[in-house]
Amino acid sequence: MRAEPLKLEGVYLITPKRFDDPRGSFFEVWNRKTLHTSGINVGMVVQENQSHSKAGVLRGLHYQIQYPQGKLVRVLSGAILDVAVDLRRSSPTFSQWLSHTLTADSREQLWIPAGFAHGFRVLGDSAEILYSCTDYYCPEQDRTLLWNDPDIAIDWQLTEGEEVLLSDKDQAGHLLRDAETYP
Repeated sequence: MRAEPLKLEGVYLITPKRFDDPRGSFFEVWNRKTLHTSGINVGMVVQENQSHSKAGVLRGLHYQIQYPQGKLVRVLSGAILDVAVDLRRSSPTFSQWLSHTLTADSREQLWIPAGFAHGFRVLGDSAEILYSCTDYYCPEQDRTLLWNDPDIAIDWQLTEGEEVLLSDKDQAGHLLRDAETYP
């Protein structure tokens, strides 16, 4: 398993080592000791979520102001453009974002530590996503950052005229300048 730090402090691309033979393949999804050695403090995973999304779906940008969740995100089928936005005011990369295409075939995973908003856009017909979380979902603390905030200017890699399918919650997200953030 290889963990590569990305441009935002604490965010890593994790690439598992895959073992193939005539029967199929095997790979270790995550190993706390290996990740810790790479500088990733996953802590305890307390909840796993799985979502299935159709073509055109964009989910996010979600975070919890209290009980923030670190997330290890991977794709079980299909492909997504996965996005993280740094909401830690004390961070040198506050308000910056990054994206990475995750696919079922690549088996890559994105580690997004607590203090970030997270979202993704489905690339293709559909995608099945699994994410392991370091804290429980707390609806009262759930917050949404507006996916198309012009001050953040995320490149969602949309083609001209392409529309996205959003939940009511995601359509009503807050601009960063009005959003609750972390110290």
